[in-house]
Amino acid sequence: MDKTTAPPPVSLAEAFAYWLKLGFISFGGPAGQIALMHTELVERRRWISEQRFLHALNYCMLLPGPEATQLAIYIGWLMHRTWGGIIAGALFVLPSLLILILLSWIYLAFGNLPVVAGVLYGIKPAVVAIVLAAAWRIGSRSLKNGWLVAIAAAALVAIAVLRLPFPVIVLSAALAGMVGGRLLPAKFQPGGGHGPGAQASYGPAIIDDATPPPPHARYSGPHLAKLLAVGIGIGILAWLALALLYGRQAPLAQMGWFFTKAAMLTFGGAYAVLPYVYQGGVETYHWLTATQMIDGLALGETTPGPLIMIVAFVGFVGGWTKALFGPDHLLLAGAAAACVTTFFTFLPSFIFILAGGPLVESTRGDIRLTAPLTAISAAVVGVVISLALFFAWHVFRLDLPPLRWDWAAIAISALALLALVHYKADTIKLILACAVAGLVVSYLR
Repeated sequence: MDKTTAPPPVSLAEAFAYWLKLGFISFGGPAGQIALMHTELVERRRWISEQRFLHALNYCMLLPGPEATQLAIYIGWLMHRTWGGIIAGALFVLPSLLILILLSWIYLAFGNLPVVAGVLYGIKPAVVAIVLAAAWRIGSRSLKNGWLVAIAAAALVAIAVLRLPFPVIVLSAALAGMVGGRLLPAKFQPGGGHGPGAQASYGPAIIDDATPPPPHARYSGPHLAKLLAVGIGIGILAWLALALLYGRQAPLAQMGWFFTKAAMLTFGGAYAVLPYVYQGGVETYHWLTATQMIDGLALGETTPGPLIMIVAFVGFVGGWTKALFGPDHLLLAGAAAACVTTFFTFLPSFIFILAGGPLVESTRGDIRLTAPLTAISAAVVGVVISLALFFAWHVFRLDLPPLRWDWAAIAISALALLALVHYKADTIKLILACAVAGLVVSYLR
C-alpha cells in the first residue's frame, strides 16, 4: 500500500468484516485489545491516525465501562456514524457472549466430571494470580503519591473490613478527588494510562490529524438530547418489558436494574466492579455461589472480548439456578439471562459514545473532571486487592475441619504471579499451563 497517500474510504461492509474478526481474536484484556486495534487500524490499514486514535482512547478512559469496547464504538461511530458505532460495539461483544453461553452450559452440565474439575482446580489459583497482577498493574499506574496510596488503603479497609457497598466507596473517592483537585491539583493529575505508546506516523490516514470532524461528530445540543432520550428510552422500555412479562421482583428484571448500576461503576476496568457484582450476585440475590463466581472469572479470562463479559456467566448461572422457565428449559433460561445482563451492562457504553462524544472531547484535560477519576482509580487498587484476598481465601483453603491450606494451589498461584509480573507471560498460555498442572495434581491425588 502506498504510504504517501491516504487509503481509499472504507465501506460499512468492509468495516463490518473487520469488527467481526476483532470480536473473535480480541484476547489479552483491554491493553491487548487496544494494541490489536492500534496495530490494525493505525499502522496497517491507516483508517485513523495515531493522534486521533490516542485522542479517542483518552476520552474512553475517562468514562465508566470497558474502554476497549468503547474505543471500538468510538472509531466505528467516527467513520460510519451511529450505525457504524453500533455495529463495531455489538460485534466486539457478541462472539464473547456466544462462547460464554456455551462454556457456561458445559460448566453447569458437566462440571462434576473429573477432567473438568481437574482443569478448574488448576485455573482457580491462576485467577488469584491474575487479579493480584491486575492490582499491581493498576497500582503502578495510579498510585503516584502518598495521598493516592492513602485512598487505596482506605478503600481496602472500607470494602474488606467495614463491608461498605462498592458505590459508596466510588462516590467517596470521587468526593476526595474533587477536594484534592482544588487543594492539591498537582497530586491529582492523571497518573498515566496504557496504550500504544509515543505518537508516531505511519503515513496519511483516512481520518488524519488535520481531517476536520465529520458533521455527525460536531457538538449539537438538540442532537445530544435526542440521542440521550433514545438511549435511555430503550433501556427503560426493555426493563419495563421484563418487569411486565415476568414481574418486577423476578430475576430478569432484577438483573436488568442491577447490571445497569454496575455499568455506571466500572471505573478502572472490570476488576474494579467485580466486588460489586460479587456483592449483588452472591450475597444479595443469590444467583450463584462464591465458588461459581471464581470459576466464572476463570472462564472469562479464556475467552475473547472484554473481561466484564463475566456478567454473562453470572446471568447464565442465575437463570439456570432459578429455573426461570421451568426445570425442562434450563439452557434457555441461562441463555436469556446472559443476554439480559450483557444488554444492560453495555447499553450505557453505547449511550456515552454515541451521545456524548462531541461534548466530552471538549473537557479532556480539565482537572475538575480528571481529579475525581484519578482518586477513583486509586480506590480501585484497594478494591482489587480485597477481591484477590477474597478469592485466595476460597481457593487456598481445604474444606476440611480444622482449617488446612492447599499448598499445591498456593504453589501454582505463586508461580503464575511470578510469570505474570516478572516475565510478562501471556494470560491465555498461563491459564492453559495452570490447567495442565491442575490435571496432574488431581491425578496424583
